[in-house]
Amino acid sequence: MRALRIILILVVILGGLFVIADRVAVHFAEGEAAGKLKSTEKLASTPDVNIKGFPFLTQVAGGSLDDVEVGIKDYDAATGTDGKTIRIDDLKADMKGVSFSGDYSSATADSATGTATISYSELLKTAKSQPTEVAPGITARIVGLSDGGNGKIKVMVEGTISALGIKHTVPVLSSVTVENDKVQVHADSLPRLGAAAIADSRIREITDFQQAVDQLPGGIKLDKVQAAANGVEITVKGSDVKLAG
Repeated sequence: MRALRIILILVVILGGLFVIADRVAVHFAEGEAAGKLKSTEKLASTPDVNIKGFPFLTQVAGGSLDDVEVGIKDYDAATGTDGKTIRIDDLKADMKGVSFSGDYSSATADSATGTATISYSELLKTAKSQPTEVAPGITARIVGLSDGGNGKIKVMVEGTISALGIKHTVPVLSSVTVENDKVQVHADSLPRLGAAAIADSRIREITDFQQAVDQLPGGIKLDKVQAAANGVEITVKGSDVKLAG
């Protein structure tokens, strides 16, 4: 009976030591992965990396991690225009089936899904904010973007009749979609700017615009977008996503 108690105590102690060793190892691995990701993606700040699942050490022995969460506070995505970028806020990605090389220099996820936000102030940089002539003596420009409710963007369009010095700002509810790695903003209906007849195509040159969002971490791609209170919420996904290497 005493021998059995000793064996049970030893099992508990060894189990506790294994848990401690496992948590120390996962904490170290998360730090190493975060540093590697920062370097690979040229990030301004160190991302958050959370390796889920227990035990960690047995996953490592198998050469694959079940689930890894990555959080990047600010990410400058390429736009495909003269080296310009657009800031993506609070990118959170959930990586499934992460395999890695023997020396841990590279890692690839079978699949990834995630979310992020593009602020309205950031998206406004894409819109036509400079006065553009839409008819003789009439110019128009976008002066603001905000949440229009029900998944719509409220686009504030300012029209100016030059001869009279009259300015008139009208809200335009617009739909936002994804097409070919671009965020597309399309007016549901067109505003009336002054008494002059203006071709719809001319007004749409102002109200409708698109923004490419390219070269996201690991090769993930835009999937869906929706207008929200603080900006356009984007959903991303990908397969064979490169975390490092």
